Amino acid sequence: MTVEGLEPCTPEPGTFVVDGRDGRVGRVMGRVGPCVQLRPPGGGAEWDCPPEAVRPASPGVVLRARVREINREGRLPS
Repeated sequence: MTVEGLEPCTPEPGTFVVDGRDGRVGRVMGRVGPCVQLRPPGGGAEWDCPPEAVRPASPGVVLRARVREINREGRLPS
């Protein structure tokens, strides 16, 4: 996320953000080199996102992402 006049910063791992380049929602996994590592809600392959493209996720987007994760967990064998 960026603030006018400041360098882009990495959101805390575990938070949901939006990749401003294509609108994908991802959970922040960390940072590798210059990029933020994002993983789709419910799992899947991580992707790299430049920090300047990371946007905060709205509360509604976060809620939908968390529901997707919980639903996926419920379908996995114990």
